[in-house]
Amino acid sequence: MDILKIIFAIILPPLGVFLEVGITKHFWLNILLTILGYIPGIVHAIWIIAKH
Repeated sequence: MDILKIIFAIILPPLGVFLEVGITKHFWLNILLTILGYIPGIVHAIWIIAKH
């Protein structure tokens, strides 16, 4: 399942974070990072998935 989450994190970072932790502060932070820059959103999403 983690492989699928990582694929979602690369395509749409907030979706990968949502699947891992739900609607929490990490989800909203990831939306902000994705808006500010796509790459920071991906890095944050993969970090969250690997951490949990």
